[in-house]
Amino acid sequence: MKAFEILSSIYPEEINFLHADTPFQFLVCVCLSAQTTDAAVMRVAPSLFSLYPDPASLSAADAEEVWAIIRPLGFWRTKAKNIIGLAHAVDEMGYIPSTIEELIKLPGVGRKTANCYVHHICGAPAVIVDTHFKRVAARLGYTSETDPDRVELDIKSRYPEEIWSRMSMVLNLHGRKYCFAKNPDCDHCPVASYCTSRKPS
Repeated sequence: MKAFEILSSIYPEEINFLHADTPFQFLVCVCLSAQTTDAAVMRVAPSLFSLYPDPASLSAADAEEVWAIIRPLGFWRTKAKNIIGLAHAVDEMGYIPSTIEELIKLPGVGRKTANCYVHHICGAPAVIVDTHFKRVAARLGYTSETDPDRVELDIKSRYPEEIWSRMSMVLNLHGRKYCFAKNPDCDHCPVASYCTSRKPS
């Protein structure tokens, strides 16, 4: 775990890639972030939430109007269907669940989204397996699994829950700063000597 310890000491205590005014808006943003960048989500979020700030308003939204707003994110038809369905479910329930098992029953909410919500909103231990975390965890030898759900469960079985959330955010940020999918910046990486996949100099 030396690489994680080094990275944890280097990166900020608070690491956030998505920002929202309410827990519901945060959950919607995480749903929208699938297969696109967080920065892209943050560019469309103000327009979306100025019209549909809460579950009641978004559940009643016209799908084509939502399409027009979130089109830059890609997969806008599926994402619009999901977030409108999510809003309807939350509006009917009157609350947002706080456990992964309950959250993944909601439209458009997979394990990554649920873990992200549990960590950022509920303050509970979570392993957030996005593309950056999965890549860095594999390169540092923290898991040999490739399926995201199996990566999550493998990490949870190997490491104490008190580091799950910090590990999630630190490895994610490292993947954005140095450990790129293509042409990782190994020459400047602070933990290159611990990496099982370091490219030759």
